[in-house]
Amino acid sequence: MPDDRPYDIVLFGATGFTGALTAEYLARNAGPALRWALAGRNRAKLEAVRDRIGLPELPLLHADATDPASLVEIARQARVVATTVGPYVFYGEPLVAACADAGTHYADITGEPEFVDRMFIRHHERAARTGAKLVHACGFDSVPHDLGAYFTVRQLPEGVPLEVSGFVRASGAASGGTAHSLVTAISRFRQTIEAANVRRELETVSGPATASATRKTRGVPGSVRHVGGWALPLPTLDPQIVARSARALDRYGPDFTYRHHLAVRRLPVALGLAAGAGALALLAQIPPARSLLLRRFAPGEGPGVEQRARSWFKVTFLGLGGGARVVTEVAGGDPGYGETAKMLGESALCLATDDLPEVSGQLTTAVAMGDALIGRLQRAGITFTVLSDSRK
Repeated sequence: MPDDRPYDIVLFGATGFTGALTAEYLARNAGPALRWALAGRNRAKLEAVRDRIGLPELPLLHADATDPASLVEIARQARVVATTVGPYVFYGEPLVAACADAGTHYADITGEPEFVDRMFIRHHERAARTGAKLVHACGFDSVPHDLGAYFTVRQLPEGVPLEVSGFVRASGAASGGTAHSLVTAISRFRQTIEAANVRRELETVSGPATASATRKTRGVPGSVRHVGGWALPLPTLDPQIVARSARALDRYGPDFTYRHHLAVRRLPVALGLAAGAGALALLAQIPPARSLLLRRFAPGEGPGVEQRARSWFKVTFLGLGGGARVVTEVAGGDPGYGETAKMLGESALCLATDDLPEVSGQLTTAVAMGDALIGRLQRAGITFTVLSDSRK
């Protein structure tokens, strides 16, 4: 990518809850040589964020998700655009299109499968031609799971079929924006299936590896010894991302299977979560109920500093293959906000400044950044640990 663009990174959506946290993270960690800017539609709010992070000379750019021309302009000026503006299925595509056209690397924190599939269908090939890396899910969805599975695979033998299972434990609270995105994604079940089917028809598997993300687990909670609790199938975007990394990278072996779970300590909690998820999915399909759910949460608001400080996540992985059995863990602090801001910030810095694989198009974090991003996250305090490693 040419170095004559005025900015290494532009952060779009800096006035939102997670966007402001990402701006704070970049202010602490970007370094004086990085050329970066904040972008949004409300200059007064951008100025307030700039004042809060203590960088009075930081450039502010106008950009509006409903004004494609403004997004084209920031894409042309930046090496990387990172965005926190969601729900992405409603507001995300014009920026993806602008980055694909301009050969600009792109990172977001979406957890919306429909959006990711539609962006592949519409913009992957053009991004591959222009050299743009379009990297979705650079927050808690799906960095710990994608890079955690990649880290686990690296501990297993090469050239053999592999199985990895992930077990997610976390404590935290949701912001209004996250709640809106979640309810919106659940309410669009039919559109999500349609987009997945179209993508499946378009995709071709390159190389000898085959990979799947499966939920071949019991529909009711099952006891899992190595996580000390009960596991439920977790049908998020994360297993799809892991499977796409496996299809793109030979290191995952000739046949790879990933299973994704939510782990809880007590059976009553697991049963309650399963019932609650079913009720939410049902209510999200009913327009009046969906509107009521959305009104309960105000975008731009989220948990306070003390609550975020008490929050945490741990993802335990069990890897099997070639006579080996390995248990690993990825762990950190507040998953939804503090660590998501860190993950997005480090992803943007990685895309802007690190020596990365010569790949382009829609990519996962493991494919686009892999070891470089793991190293950055480890230095930033997110741990990647081998808990046990045994061979038969």
